[in-house]
Amino acid sequence: MKVLIFGATGMVGQGVLRECLLADDVSVVQTVGRTATGQAHPKLRELVHRDFLDYAAVEDQLQGFDACFFCLGVSSLGMTEADYTRVTYDFTLAAATALARLNPAMTFVYVTGAGTDGSERGRIMWARVKGRTENALKQLPFKAVYLFRPGVIQPLHGVQSRTGWIQRTYTVTSPLLSLARSLFPHTILSTQRIGQAMLEVARSGAANAVLESRDIEEAARRGEPQEAMQ
Repeated sequence: MKVLIFGATGMVGQGVLRECLLADDVSVVQTVGRTATGQAHPKLRELVHRDFLDYAAVEDQLQGFDACFFCLGVSSLGMTEADYTRVTYDFTLAAATALARLNPAMTFVYVTGAGTDGSERGRIMWARVKGRTENALKQLPFKAVYLFRPGVIQPLHGVQSRTGWIQRTYTVTSPLLSLARSLFPHTILSTQRIGQAMLEVARSGAANAVLESRDIEEAARRGEPQEAMQ
């Protein structure tokens, strides 16, 4: 399987990248971002591309992929709806539209968030914009589109958020998150489990297009190696 990852330097993207590099059935992992990840691995290729609204100049490097894990995103805190829409909707649809044309047999997995408003009419700005993005993605001619809606996420294996205050929060609360995740595995996810779940739906699909935290955890369990489940 050949995989594209957008947002591989973000917290979720780092976790997904790690799981893709570890997976035996993934032969190529190509990241797309404004900066390289700084990692080195025989499977890893990095495409540094600064214009997230136009991929015409790099289309030849975006063909022949089986799955795309789109983890690019920002916090809406302090952003206007117009600015948040540009990053969340415009950037996502620009990439997805190009990829659907270049790779019609691709599975596209988008990281959205718990509480996303599919009606697009709610009072919460970020939820409306995420809902609009989800709805637009479902109309594109991919083999399949899956929308991941995680809630609380625990970073593992050295994964860090690039947003300072978020990383400081995770550092302080890490012991509590570990305990809470052991007690509520279907509510609190880890970056590892999200990456494992993405790979599983790319391999085998899922019953529903929208995966809430419980569905993501169950997909991760299905994707575990048999020896790990014994």
